[in-house]
Amino acid sequence: MKKLALAVVALGLVITFSCKKKDTSTPAVTTPTPTMTLYDSLGGTTMVSDPYNPGKMVEKGRLGIRLVVDSTIFVIAGDPKLNGFFPVLLSEVGAGNLSGFQTLSKNLTDFFCVATGAKNFTYSGMSMLDAHNPAKNSRMNGKASNADFDQFVVDLVAGAKKVGLSDQLIGQVGTVVGTTRSQVVQK
Repeated sequence: MKKLALAVVALGLVITFSCKKKDTSTPAVTTPTPTMTLYDSLGGTTMVSDPYNPGKMVEKGRLGIRLVVDSTIFVIAGDPKLNGFFPVLLSEVGAGNLSGFQTLSKNLTDFFCVATGAKNFTYSGMSMLDAHNPAKNSRMNGKASNADFDQFVVDLVAGAKKVGLSDQLIGQVGTVVGTTRSQVVQK
């Protein structure tokens, strides 16, 4: 009797598995999650109103970078350890001429947009090496040392904090800035 019961169970299993409907559905296709860039973390490509150009829209990431850049330029302008590098710019701004400031702001904003992963912008300014070499850039007064670069980082952090950038994002921006040290420091 045991043999018969075992045979019936075995036959049932064979029938169950051989008659089971085959899965003909298409396997789910998984799309890899795109890697978020630092630019995305800074606001990305979402369009927002540009507070400095009424009626115009700007990518939120670009606006955030521009705010940090402009804030940092103002911190440096008030820093006696660094402002001596920029007598031309400070003289222009003091006389009410903002064209040099606007050019610097645009170039640095473009640079950081590209460096943080933006796809919709290009940087067409001087190389970091040339921009910080008075022999190539008449607007620069002197070559920077490691101590000057370190002070720039201090001022950058202060400028970023003034516009509300989080410590985590400031650290990530600092990592990007650190990659330029070998080109900026020429003394």
